[in-house]
Amino acid sequence: MVRPAPTTRTQYRAFSTLTTRWIDNDIYGHMNNAVHYQLFDTAVNGHLLAQGALDLRGGDGVFLVVETGCHYFSELAFPDLVTAGIKLRKLGTSSVIYEVGLFRGEAQSAAAQGHFVHVYVDRETRRPMPMASGLRSILERLQ
Repeated sequence: MVRPAPTTRTQYRAFSTLTTRWIDNDIYGHMNNAVHYQLFDTAVNGHLLAQGALDLRGGDGVFLVVETGCHYFSELAFPDLVTAGIKLRKLGTSSVIYEVGLFRGEAQSAAAQGHFVHVYVDRETRRPMPMASGLRSILERLQ
């Protein structure tokens, strides 16, 4: 497998500023790798909520995470502020693949970057369903 190069801020379409917490650091003094995935989840869902694309309590559909992955390039740690850059790799009928870059402070190169796959499912049956045109329109802005 070829290791990718760190992405830069200019490669992303939307941004979210996230704070690290004391508990995010591990015994080695940097952010535990599992926290990167929590930041991906927070950034993507925060963006969807802010855009009106997600109704946590009353919408017919919800997004479920079915896959994630991450490449690490440099350390993040509390008390860093992290900017998450978000863009789309692919928009399907019921699924979306996000690419997320985590940037330490004002750094231009990603400290970590990964992908995050959402499948849009019926709230009750948990079966995939097509995304409505309004939701697709919001997601298309990330391409």
